[in-house]
Amino acid sequence: MSANDAMDVDAKGSSNTQDAKAPSPDYKLRFILSGHTSSISSIKFSPDGSLLASAGPDKMIKLWDTESGDIVHTFKGHTEGINDIAWSSDGEFIASASDDKTVIIWSMELREPVKTLRGHTNVVYCVNFSPHSNMLVSGGYDETVILWDIARAKPMKVLPAHSDPVTAVTFNHDGTLIVSCAMDGLMRIWDAESGQCLKTLVDDDNPICSFVQFTPNSRFVLCSTQDSTVRLWNYQTSRCVKTYTGHVNRTYCIPNAFVTTSSKGKYVVSGSEDGRIFIWDLQSRQVVQVLEGHRDVVLAIAAHPTRNIIASASMEKDLTIKLWTDT
Repeated sequence: MSANDAMDVDAKGSSNTQDAKAPSPDYKLRFILSGHTSSISSIKFSPDGSLLASAGPDKMIKLWDTESGDIVHTFKGHTEGINDIAWSSDGEFIASASDDKTVIIWSMELREPVKTLRGHTNVVYCVNFSPHSNMLVSGGYDETVILWDIARAKPMKVLPAHSDPVTAVTFNHDGTLIVSCAMDGLMRIWDAESGQCLKTLVDDDNPICSFVQFTPNSRFVLCSTQDSTVRLWNYQTSRCVKTYTGHVNRTYCIPNAFVTTSSKGKYVVSGSEDGRIFIWDLQSRQVVQVLEGHRDVVLAIAAHPTRNIIASASMEKDLTIKLWTDT
């Protein structure tokens, strides 16, 4: 998402849309995608939205056509399960983070792995490309964040980032900052060039941080924690400005997503351990829709870059990916 997808959250976090009641979203199930043989840990839309990539402990990455719901390709190559996947900004490559301690970069054109990044000493749990896709950042159970030079397939910086496994790491929209979070309950903002820690954010109760990302304009970060709460933080002032609740998240690392494509409003989306998907109005913090259909914990969630489509994926008792559309 580009920087000019401005989030209308002011510094105090107050709502600018208190008077007008916006129409609620009306997402409906469109496709059920089946093919994985174990829990699905990560799903990501390609930058143009034409493909959805999915991965999990079955060591496979599957590509799906978002128009038809058909399976397009299956990548195999990791020797252990996959925890996270990420697209390069041009849609030419996918990076995958695995229990086998590696990050593999896969070429969409060649349909094969082109680089294997070795440097983590334990499970690699999270991965993301920089906006220009010349760098990659990964985090893992070795409690480090590694910044990679993709061309050389070598670590540029190894940051002793946290005192527990790193659960999420990503860049801001221009690649100057990195945010990470971990099971130690801390979120940290890093200078991507120097590797210096600029800010540490922590909630009073210090719940495990499952996931964090910058808002599209990079002025805030949205963090999911295992006290069943999603929080929007102004990292410049170190203040939590909004909280989103209603879902269940006490055990698993469940990501959140932004929906900025709808004319009805801007939304925050999260999976839930009760098998549901919660959609909140970004400004009012109200639950505006709850999607039901999964039979197990909704472990992965993704929002389409240009259309009103949400993808969700679930665990052992379900093993499906569902695509929901709001017309």
